Amino acid sequence: MSLEEGKIGSTLFKAESFHVDFSGHLTMSVLGNELLNCADSHAEQRGFGMTKLHDNRYTWVLSRLVIEMKRMPRQYEEFYIHTWVENVYRLFTDRDFEVVTTDGEVLGYARSIWAMINIETRKPEDLLALHGGQIADYVCDKECPIERPGRIKVRGEAPVREYLTQYSDIDINGHVNSVKYMEHMLDLFPLEMFKQKRIGRFEIAYHAESYYGDTLSFYREAVGDDEYDIEVRKNGGEVVCRSKVKFI
Repeated sequence: MSLEEGKIGSTLFKAESFHVDFSGHLTMSVLGNELLNCADSHAEQRGFGMTKLHDNRYTWVLSRLVIEMKRMPRQYEEFYIHTWVENVYRLFTDRDFEVVTTDGEVLGYARSIWAMINIETRKPEDLLALHGGQIADYVCDKECPIERPGRIKVRGEAPVREYLTQYSDIDINGHVNSVKYMEHMLDLFPLEMFKQKRIGRFEIAYHAESYYGDTLSFYREAVGDDEYDIEVRKNGGEVVCRSKVKFI
């Protein structure tokens, strides 16, 4: 059996014309969505995916995601996303990703942290107790050579943009989709920025859920050369998520 004796999942994708931006490269938000699709497929095939969890009133919730790319897939280019479980703790699990072309060129890596929650109580569940801790059987020692996500804190007092959440923002769990935050954050930067540079590293940490009709306030702070921290608050108060964007 290949791919570390079945512990590593592999899904083939294609950078369709409606998935790329003006430069002809896959957008960061679409890549983020494909990473989540690959994670879901890997979990489903091994008995701890969304379908089985929903039957037991559980669901996966993305807590943190960091993506670091050498380059993005080009229009019509096919690429694989490999994914594997790095660690399993009682309340969280670390999942890693590798993005590689069909010719074997490594385009980048991603790291993520997930929690499993009870759909009704919205509280975390013990991963090591679920199905006898079966998920731990898929822990893999494949290397993911990018830094883990760090702490992000924005000190800005005035938002650079406010947004009222709409129908298209809401996912199957009834709250704003995690990838939608990525899109709204990247829309804070002018088109000229993307003409001159590209995103080398994108981090996002989720702290709370937001829902249809919430007003999201976006705060942005430059913390270095071509490096920005972003914070999203809902309805004038609670922090929903934070992000770090590094252009190269």
